[in-house]
Amino acid sequence: MGGATPGEMLHAGRRGVVKTPKKFLGKWRIVKTEVWGRDARDLIVPAHLTFDAAGLGHFQMIAVEGELDCRFEGDRVEFSWRGQDDRDPASGRGWAEVTVKGTLEGRIFSHQADDSGFVAKRE
Repeated sequence: MGGATPGEMLHAGRRGVVKTPKKFLGKWRIVKTEVWGRDARDLIVPAHLTFDAAGLGHFQMIAVEGELDCRFEGDRVEFSWRGQDDRDPASGRGWAEVTVKGTLEGRIFSHQADDSGFVAKRE
């Protein structure tokens, strides 16, 4: 794999090495959801999504947090996630798009539980 990072090597395989497009890189603060107000969203930490260079990421909102496995196409990302909801194992999926306004807008789903649209702004 030559100069691949550990994250790139971990996620290299039949789909190849995933590189995160610059437009997604970094931390995005979730500022609005359809379902939860600010007090709920930011219960433990300020709600956010973060994308790293290797096509992976992390999110935390309410008492839910998870690691993201991302696929990028143009202005859109689709992801699966695995983590915890108030210390119980949890998983789900989601998608988001970088809009012409520069926001990240999408939807996140918890397996057999809630889902909500969201809007995030780059930090």
